[in-house]
Amino acid sequence: MYSLLGGLRVIEGASFIAAPSCGLNLLQLGAEVIRFDNIGGGLDYRRWPVSPGGASFYWEGLNKGKKSIAIDLASPEGRELAIGLATAPGPNTGLFVTNFPVKSFLSHAALAARRPDIISVRVMGWADGSSAVDYTVNCSLGLPAMTGPSSLGSGEAAPVNHVLPAWDLLAGATAAYALLAAERLRRETGQGQEVHVPLGELGLATLGNLGQIAEATASGADRPRIGNDLYGAFGRDFATADGRRVMIVAITVSQWSAIVKTFGIAEAVARIEQELGVSFAHEGQRFTHRERLFPLVAATVARWSFAEAGEKLDAGGVCWGPYRTVQQALAEEPRLRASAQNPLFTEVAHPSSHRYLTPGAAMNYPGLPRGAPPRAPRLGEHTDEVLATVLGLSAGEIGRLHDRKLVASG
Repeated sequence: MYSLLGGLRVIEGASFIAAPSCGLNLLQLGAEVIRFDNIGGGLDYRRWPVSPGGASFYWEGLNKGKKSIAIDLASPEGRELAIGLATAPGPNTGLFVTNFPVKSFLSHAALAARRPDIISVRVMGWADGSSAVDYTVNCSLGLPAMTGPSSLGSGEAAPVNHVLPAWDLLAGATAAYALLAAERLRRETGQGQEVHVPLGELGLATLGNLGQIAEATASGADRPRIGNDLYGAFGRDFATADGRRVMIVAITVSQWSAIVKTFGIAEAVARIEQELGVSFAHEGQRFTHRERLFPLVAATVARWSFAEAGEKLDAGGVCWGPYRTVQQALAEEPRLRASAQNPLFTEVAHPSSHRYLTPGAAMNYPGLPRGAPPRAPRLGEHTDEVLATVLGLSAGEIGRLHDRKLVASG
């Protein structure tokens, strides 16, 4: 947790991953983030994974450190409160993050009518307004058709989904820097801004940026499934003598040299290069002829225990990683600890009544003090505080809102 964005106030009206992760990114750099939810919780308030008591670890993770206000968003009066929060005056306010529909009571036009210089950042499915989530974007772009073992064949007949919501997380990061860029423009010109961050367009742009659109266009074919092989370079999972698996990778020349030296395969590699008339200094050649190279590594790894493999690969400077379950990672990975050496994590007690490793900002500014990550709020924990400090309501006015059940405290 850092204080680089101290003084900025961001209002968040959002659910699920992308938009809340935008708010979390900004909070971890020092912004004050106030999240409003429906009384009783929004669409993601009970989303899995959950504690044995039903509290959402997911909600706690994405909303730690934010201030929480609970409002009856179904009522005109409650909606008016949400609009008032988003458009509250001040030089470092008027910053709104949401995934509400473009045409809603929180539309940019409605907010700009109250505050012309407001910046609203809206995460969407597709740019044309069509509904989409991470997993429907992923399948629409063809990635599950190139994921999985080669035995599945090619095409869409046997898609393989993945568990990481990549487009959601990319959208959250993109939305955060888009908001900061718009805020800089406003400082220089006084101009407000509406920013749309569609998951679908992020996916399309990423395929283009990684050369996959050009590849499919030029070749006239889809990339085949290659299992756990690393496309375009040397890399694969290898089994140890005791049944564990390790991923070994060589993208750079130095990484390949470390493999050749550690496994003592210089002569064998030279013979293959001479036979084929190629140089494995080029990563593409290592990929093209991987079936000749993989056995040279596999045979040695198969004689090592998992512990021996780790020692020898580390000693040789090989780029590698162990395959683990989450439980194994918690038990074995020294970087997954709360320690002075790794200040990313702190054990924090959250409203779910569970205490667990909680990360702060993933980036590190060595010259700046780093605060510990805060706990997640209770739903509506800051309702009275926010109504008083942001909207300037008196204790009597806040009490009347409670009496009419337009707001709730946690």
